[in-house]
Amino acid sequence: MSPSSQTAHYQEQEHGLPTPELSSIYSAVMRRNPGEPEFHQAVLEVLETLSPVLAARPELLDARVIERVCEPERQIIFRVPWQDDSGRVHVNRGFRVEFNSALGPYKGGLRFHPSVNLGIVKFLGFEQIFKNALTGMNIGGGKGGGDFDPKGRSDAEVMRFCQSFMTELSRHMGEHTDVPAGDIGVGGREIGFLFGQYRRMTNRWEAGVLTGKGLGWGGSQARTEATGYGNVLFMTEMLKTRGEDMHGQQVVVSGSGNVAIYSIEKAQQLGANVLTCSDSGGYVVDDKGIDLTLLKEIKEVERGRVADYAERRGASARYVAGGRVWDVPCDVALPSATQNELDADAARALVRNGVKAVSEGANMPTTPEALRVLREAGVMFGPGKAANAGGVATSALEMQQNAGRESWSFTRTEERLAQIMRDIHETCRETAERHGVPGDYVAGANIAGLERVADAMLAQGLI
Repeated sequence: MSPSSQTAHYQEQEHGLPTPELSSIYSAVMRRNPGEPEFHQAVLEVLETLSPVLAARPELLDARVIERVCEPERQIIFRVPWQDDSGRVHVNRGFRVEFNSALGPYKGGLRFHPSVNLGIVKFLGFEQIFKNALTGMNIGGGKGGGDFDPKGRSDAEVMRFCQSFMTELSRHMGEHTDVPAGDIGVGGREIGFLFGQYRRMTNRWEAGVLTGKGLGWGGSQARTEATGYGNVLFMTEMLKTRGEDMHGQQVVVSGSGNVAIYSIEKAQQLGANVLTCSDSGGYVVDDKGIDLTLLKEIKEVERGRVADYAERRGASARYVAGGRVWDVPCDVALPSATQNELDADAARALVRNGVKAVSEGANMPTTPEALRVLREAGVMFGPGKAANAGGVATSALEMQQNAGRESWSFTRTEERLAQIMRDIHETCRETAERHGVPGDYVAGANIAGLERVADAMLAQGLI
């Protein structure tokens, strides 16, 4: 079942929420946001875990905090006209959902991909509220993007699209208002084009208005690596609770983009053997362990496919067209590609093959049914809003450096990242234990994130 059909399928099922109040909230979300299954799924995943905190804090229901958190403060949709190299005019659609600013300016990435629509952006923005709150930093939740595919486009075409996109988005941004970053399809090249157009539109060098910038003009060391590194660091903290570490673990990673590459790098640094990577065409399994230098050359320099890796690696690697990495036996799984990539069948395959822990590098890559399979099997599970928060945390560190006109070393930034991930893990672990669901990192992350946002909302009045 495809990711989109998975979410549509789940939307149609009985949600089985634990209280009438939560059922009523979810029904209202469904009614007010039709045709947005990914957003429905993200909201439901949070609501399913909130009954312990609502029993302890009924004032959250009285003040309708949950309803307010589920409703974006602002949703922006705009036309993006641009011209390709042959002179043909194209019209795409841009989005920015400014979801919640109780803790600080809206913060969240921009995604350029043909699948982008309002529901996708809302699900990502909703997740971002909790993720940003868990970092302990003063950043609110938002997300954006466009239904534009940069693959196969020239630099000039990407530049013209970015300039048109930023012409509209610039009026909604500012370092104290909304600070976008990159996501799928938006890397250093796109951030550069976006920032250049922002300067043209505003006549301001406002470094803190975009993160993921180049190191020579306001970017942060370790930002490129942060999401992947952070996910592996969160996994390490989970394993520690069972007296283990990453050394010697057999690891499967999905994806071959930024998050996957740097998950592989950090796992290898910690002594793990990483066996796989993948893209939309299939996956590679390398019995000797992924050759990271070769993978980086193919993906980051040549913009090639993982099939090219298998061809050039030699006898130890084989490419499986249309396959899934979850069929490869492993101790640890790091889904790092896209939403709903790990379904119930894949989860059962992982369990049969002995997986002990799963941690999400991507946003919501595990379907609800798959999560139930993993829970029933006793597999440790790190949800994306906690495990992949290292990226946005390091973006906030970039904002901090910009505000002070500073540039930190890689070592200093990585040390701060490691401490933030340890703190996030401890927050989730302690919160789950305090609310009677020990070891449930999903509940711990949702409740801890909600409490921080809710306390700020209640303190600031009816916002």
